[in-house]
Amino acid sequence: MNLGVVGNPRYRDLGALLAHLAEAAPRLGIALFSEEGLLPLWPEPKPARLNAATALDCLLTLGGDGTLLRGARTLNGSNVPLLGVNLGRVGFLTTASTQNFDWALDALVRRAYATEPRLALLPSIVNKQGQARTEPLVLNDVVVHKGGVARVVRLRVAVDGDDVGQYSADGIIISTPTGSTAYSLSAGGPIVVPGVDAIVLTAICPHTLAVRPLVLPSAVTVSIEPIPPWPEEVLLSFDGQVGTTIQPGERLLVRRAERPVLLIRLGPEGFFARMRKKLQWGDLSDRERK
Repeated sequence: MNLGVVGNPRYRDLGALLAHLAEAAPRLGIALFSEEGLLPLWPEPKPARLNAATALDCLLTLGGDGTLLRGARTLNGSNVPLLGVNLGRVGFLTTASTQNFDWALDALVRRAYATEPRLALLPSIVNKQGQARTEPLVLNDVVVHKGGVARVVRLRVAVDGDDVGQYSADGIIISTPTGSTAYSLSAGGPIVVPGVDAIVLTAICPHTLAVRPLVLPSAVTVSIEPIPPWPEEVLLSFDGQVGTTIQPGERLLVRRAERPVLLIRLGPEGFFARMRKKLQWGDLSDRERK
């Protein structure tokens, strides 16, 4: 089995976990491929570089949800499943932890797991001449937001060329069902169960009570164009990790990616169980009974 490894070096236990993985890999028949930034943390002999792998059977992410999102971006639409190991606090998207790491590796080798296909987004920016540049694959959300001063930005929104209207807000979040429990949820958007084929459009602090989140079919193309003039840069961020700016005359197009991201799930725990545990959904245990 060819196993790619992506990790967050800020977690202090990562080095020990990598050493344990390097020791277990030969016994399990695993060939390891590591991202460049982790190579100093591995014991000798170092694994091969991730970009040297001709084919991967799985990508292992060691960190939190942010590391898993970066792993999905690394795969860039390839049909390789992701196994997330949580080294942080919430880890809503991950399925394993340091406590059950050996069990997770064994299940991975035996292929005793299920995969959840997660809708991903492919954003692009189109200039005045109609030329498009493609941005990174997105698993959670694309966010259009203002920089600098505390003023709203005006945005023109269309869906499949049909004008939705003008938004005056701090920004707009275009979210997948996976990302509906992230920034979109904080901005008042709905939780969308991952199996629902939809895209969520949520305004950030809209300057009118008439604007509410929209749930759209996943087949549509969402267009967002800032309305000039604007006082500061209008920024785009992708999964909250990478970003760019949008210039006058340019517009953002967001459409469904051709392939979903495949998340590995171990054991019987489903989405609602994770929601109750990770988000304390419906938890009233801290209230005294009267």
